[in-house]
Amino acid sequence: MSDIEKVDEMLTKAEVFYLATVNENKPKVRPLGFHLLYEDKIYFGVGTFKEVYKQLEANQFTEIAAWDGEHFLRYYGEAVLEKNEDVVEKAFELMPEIAETYKANNWEMGVFYLDKATAEIRNMMAVEETYTFEY
Repeated sequence: MSDIEKVDEMLTKAEVFYLATVNENKPKVRPLGFHLLYEDKIYFGVGTFKEVYKQLEANQFTEIAAWDGEHFLRYYGEAVLEKNEDVVEKAFELMPEIAETYKANNWEMGVFYLDKATAEIRNMMAVEETYTFEY
């Protein structure tokens, strides 16, 4: 299993994870659940009309934290916002209720992955594994 697959597996096991952004020099954290391993990158999706997307446009530095029941994941780097219709379509296939809502309201799903990123798998006291990703 590759390093990025290990990170993806941990996010899957956690089910809900938390994305941290910066809003006018103040932290902002929200729960997310969607992620997709596609072409060796983990993509995340948020509405382009949401504050979280605007925050990522203004400051690309972000961090994702998750707990899978055994370990913590800290995955941080620079969000690369990308127009990728293949990823959006796959997201909508996985989440048809979200697709319906977005299409009914003419909303756009924005997708991003982390570049210049580090993933740390930790126990309560120490880092057990560290991976870096640059694309």
